[in-house]
Amino acid sequence: MDRPAFGEWPLLSARVHGFTEPPVFEAAEVADGDGGEAPASCWRPPRPAQPGRIGELFRPGVRVTDGYHPEQTVVEPRRVGTVHVPSGLLAISGLFTHHENGPHITVPIPPGEYVLDEARVAYSYHCEWRDAEVDTTDPTAVRLLLSETSAASWEMALGADDDLRIFIEKQIAGFDTDGATGCFADAGSFESLLSLFERGLIDGEPDLHGYEDLTDGSMFIHRTWDTATGGELMAFATTGDGTYPVWLGRSEAGELVSVVVLIEGMPQVLPERDGATADL
Repeated sequence: MDRPAFGEWPLLSARVHGFTEPPVFEAAEVADGDGGEAPASCWRPPRPAQPGRIGELFRPGVRVTDGYHPEQTVVEPRRVGTVHVPSGLLAISGLFTHHENGPHITVPIPPGEYVLDEARVAYSYHCEWRDAEVDTTDPTAVRLLLSETSAASWEMALGADDDLRIFIEKQIAGFDTDGATGCFADAGSFESLLSLFERGLIDGEPDLHGYEDLTDGSMFIHRTWDTATGGELMAFATTGDGTYPVWLGRSEAGELVSVVVLIEGMPQVLPERDGATADL
């Protein structure tokens, strides 16, 4: 069959099929099914990366695995400190990358002081050096807690140039780091807080006011504060360089209740020992 002219495709051509009246098309009803996803043969638009069950990382007793250690158990989150955000604009950013346009991610929040938590898992492994089983605890995520209300859903925070409509499958947006370090900070005084961090950690200025090393062996934590504005910055370690997504937890009513950064991806949540699945 020769290629038809524009507007005369045979499939929809009344003339080719001999119809005396223009064909009428009706939407077919979808048969009742199990409510699952469409068959793999059906096309769907690409979906950006999904958050996973982030809330479980802050619920003691949940069993997870990082793919390397068969079983890890979530323990009580460790309260690292607080972050004062008087400007009402929270910055989440890398610290050893270019900041000509300011922090990588900003999120509007009510002005105030918020708790910073460290999610942790406990597990044991065989230490070849000691030739014995060793118990240890590792961090998995950091969370700025805006409310005691539990998050019912999670969404990816976007930068100024990010557009979910053009994301490819499992694409992420987030902050970039080439120094394995990120931070929560007051965006209104970000430049001065970043300068204090660099002067304290990199330049090693003695008796520097506005800089504090809070590292206690559990996690790399450094704090800076701007006496003029009251804004603060809390720096934390990631497990490497690259891009780290920022997840926004919202309540059933849509209120922002927490901001979370996974420092090494989302572990797989294991079934509870009684066979039931842990809550989302």
